[in-house]
Amino acid sequence: MEHKLSLERIVMPIASLLLVFAIWQAAVIVFAFPPYILPRPLDILYNMVTRFHIFWNAALVTFWQVIAGFVAGSIAGVALALVMSLAPRLERTAMPVVVLINCVPPMAFIPLALIWFGLGPNSKIAMAALAVVFPVLYNCLAGLKRVDEGSVNLLRSFGANPLTVLWKLRLPAALPLLVTGLRIGMTRSTIAVIVTEMVGAYSGLGQIIYRSTALLEYLDVWSAVFAASIGSLVLYALLTALDSRLVWWK
Repeated sequence: MEHKLSLERIVMPIASLLLVFAIWQAAVIVFAFPPYILPRPLDILYNMVTRFHIFWNAALVTFWQVIAGFVAGSIAGVALALVMSLAPRLERTAMPVVVLINCVPPMAFIPLALIWFGLGPNSKIAMAALAVVFPVLYNCLAGLKRVDEGSVNLLRSFGANPLTVLWKLRLPAALPLLVTGLRIGMTRSTIAVIVTEMVGAYSGLGQIIYRSTALLEYLDVWSAVFAASIGSLVLYALLTALDSRLVWWK
């Protein structure tokens, strides 16, 4: 039964993607869309294959920055959530500042990131970390707080200190919401890196999209978008696998 369910989780998404591509291909042929408006998926895939090394190298640049920023932002978000859960006064003091910063779209900080960290990878990693830290912080903190107080009092009655309660009770209870925050953060991290690359970078998928748009090379634009989508799906699948491992009781 479990094998059947895991097979369905793999087959159904692939079948859905193939159906979308088939409808797309048929619509372009039937309605005769100009290639610069909507190219055929087969043409995009052919362009990706024939120029594989270009998109592969660009994807490597983009996604190592995505992963680095995601890891940095996740660590910062979890650390802040843990500290705030142990120090409620600090949470009441710091949370208005956190909310104020989060009210500003992360993309608004791109010019500052480029000025402070330059056109290299540091600015992309910083923007990815900024995009990740808030959803991870909010979800982790909410998970840490949703523990039943009766369970907390029971552990304390056996002599557990706040750190023991945090490790034995609050963290396991927070895992489902934490993984949800990580999934959201991964998506935001990818968007932040690609948009930052479009504004200023030496390489990466975002830079290919920017240059190809300026040169009207529509197949390269779509190929870079496809490469970014494939990379995001792979990272999302890894987080889903992590979810099933960590939150096995679901």
